Amino acid sequence: MQSLTSRVFYYLVKRQLRKLSANRGNLEQVRAARDKSSARMFKVPAGVTVSPAQLGGLPGEWLRPQGASAAGVVLYLHGGAYITGSCHTHRGLAGHLARAADSDCFLLDYRLAPEHPFPAAVDDALAAYLALQAEQPVRPVALAGDSAGGGLALALALRLRDAGHSVPAAMALLSPWTDLALSLPTHQSKAAVDPFFPDTTILSAAAQMYAAQTPLTHPLVSPHYAPLHGLPPTLIHVGEREALMGDAQALASQMRTAGTPVQLQEFAGMWHVWQIFAGRFAEADASVKALGTFLRVAQP
Repeated sequence: MQSLTSRVFYYLVKRQLRKLSANRGNLEQVRAARDKSSARMFKVPAGVTVSPAQLGGLPGEWLRPQGASAAGVVLYLHGGAYITGSCHTHRGLAGHLARAADSDCFLLDYRLAPEHPFPAAVDDALAAYLALQAEQPVRPVALAGDSAGGGLALALALRLRDAGHSVPAAMALLSPWTDLALSLPTHQSKAAVDPFFPDTTILSAAAQMYAAQTPLTHPLVSPHYAPLHGLPPTLIHVGEREALMGDAQALASQMRTAGTPVQLQEFAGMWHVWQIFAGRFAEADASVKALGTFLRVAQP
């Protein structure tokens, strides 16, 4: 049964996002507002240190749980529809996941569209991953990401596979955005209950900014259209009240068909990337704990 606290949060989030959508500024203003509000609202949990750093010449932050004992390391790719998001918006979520995984976690500040369209984000993720492997060759690397960051994690794994590199040890994907062509039924059928995407306007505009001249069905833009064999064990979490529910469902089905080990868990009553409220209500904590445990166990 859905907790009373999460029900309250759902309606608060929906009301706040409706208010913000009525007063949206330009993209630069939206980014600045998200950075400011997220840094204030979503704190790194106790016992996790934050250190600005670079990987492969790219900026980001190390989130290190005190006394972390896991052998591997996590590369986290943030969401934001490829046009917003940063360490400021996601260090709280990445910190909770790092603590749940008992692993050091690097949160990458990859380049955003439209200033840097595809393949800039994939190039940055690849550069960071290869630098991490070079710097810490004995530590297995797992990937995690939410929304666009989940799609980016999958695109990175595909690019590594196709280039003959070793694929990550595991992937934890939170409501991944895998179909930028927006062809799946839930993009429409779940819109009315999705606080973030009450219609396809935001997603469609972001997809066009990110893809630019590249077709939306390109497999590294939309992994929904990619062959999904030879990928690492994957855990996908998605909410019942989100337009990207179909992306997660189709991804899990396609992975199973391709022989890739995958688990999909759907959370009743939850909305897009509710895990950012870890520490606030039970369903967010339960998801982060399960994702962290999966990452810890999957890394030998």
